[in-house]
Amino acid sequence: MTLPAQRHGTDPGGELAEPGFWQQPPAHRLAAFARLRAAEGPVFVPEGSGRGHWALVRHAQVQEASRLPKVFASAPGVTTPEPARWVRALFGDSMVNLDGPDHAQLRKIVQRAFTPRLLAAAEEDIHAVAARIVDDVLAEQPDEFVSAVASRLPLEVICNMMGIPEHYRAEIADRVNHASENIGVERGLASRLRMPGRGLRALARMQRMVAGIGRERRKHPTDDLISALVCANVDGQALGARQLGAFFSLLMVAGVETTRNAITHGLSLLTDHPDQRDLLLSDFEKYADGAVDEMIRHSTPIIQFRRTVAAEHTMDGHVFRPGDKVVLYYASANRDEAVFPDPDAFVITRSPNPHLGFGGGGPHFCLGAHLARVEMKALFRELLTRPVGLRAVGLPDLAGSNFDNRVRSLRFAFERP
Repeated sequence: MTLPAQRHGTDPGGELAEPGFWQQPPAHRLAAFARLRAAEGPVFVPEGSGRGHWALVRHAQVQEASRLPKVFASAPGVTTPEPARWVRALFGDSMVNLDGPDHAQLRKIVQRAFTPRLLAAAEEDIHAVAARIVDDVLAEQPDEFVSAVASRLPLEVICNMMGIPEHYRAEIADRVNHASENIGVERGLASRLRMPGRGLRALARMQRMVAGIGRERRKHPTDDLISALVCANVDGQALGARQLGAFFSLLMVAGVETTRNAITHGLSLLTDHPDQRDLLLSDFEKYADGAVDEMIRHSTPIIQFRRTVAAEHTMDGHVFRPGDKVVLYYASANRDEAVFPDPDAFVITRSPNPHLGFGGGGPHFCLGAHLARVEMKALFRELLTRPVGLRAVGLPDLAGSNFDNRVRSLRFAFERP
């Protein structure tokens, strides 16, 4: 990997490498990204031992890298740190970590399984689940939003769509929490030594569980996504046990976590901006789609993904060479002043709103983007249009992750007439 000629303490990207940076208030981090966007070209972020990555922080940079997969490769992994070889060998490669024909073939199998009939049934189910969750909230009146509302919707929707039996679901929810609780979070030495296997054990148990369901569905198919995936015949191929397990883990850890965080940030944003909430309530169907996209832009559930340079390429005056590491900072790209006027404002009528909350385009654009939008719109329709409204209380308890904008908890209350 090529390194900058000078990397002393004046590095503009050095702040991103500091362990405490991601525990700083959001405004501090956003100001740092604004300074990086003002730099002449990509900025180097040291990671210790002579290693590091180039930060792509502008909207155009992230889009360019996303749409050139032969130059900016997802393999060997998009997370920081990259998955170890033995982890990849044990669990299989997730779709987000694949390139070229391997990625295209796997994505084709998955896309074919999402038939119009299955998607229509999923959308109908989303509305029913959203209504049931809000019914429960009004009856039980809990005070913590993530567990009572935001986590439930995507988990139940995905489990219903996949065909996961009810008796597995509580355990799956627990495994998802264990698998994702420390992703991108800076921990002390004792914790790193004690906890690294916990998330992997959770993934292993979850994958064994879904592999067993897959074996049963091959023998006795039903009208669900697992059956469609394991019985597919795309160029003579269907998903094997490891591929099914890797895809299910991606759905649960990525799909559930990202949607729950976007929903939670959404309630907080509407509470902090009552004028935008009032506008949304004035004509929900007119403004809901824009509100959902602005929630996603403003919160950016996935902060960053990593790429490895596979071929020489020049961007903004900088020459990337094979082996260089780059990081696509979606959280910065979604605040790019060149694309979003007054980028820190929350404006549900923002148009156009070409946010990169589902990726920067190209072959890795999020497969679940449509369903995530449907889930958020359905839930906020139920939350905001019932006679008793809800509001966030205090600030979200953020995890301080450098990977996703994760909310551990958010207190909420009922609005009284």
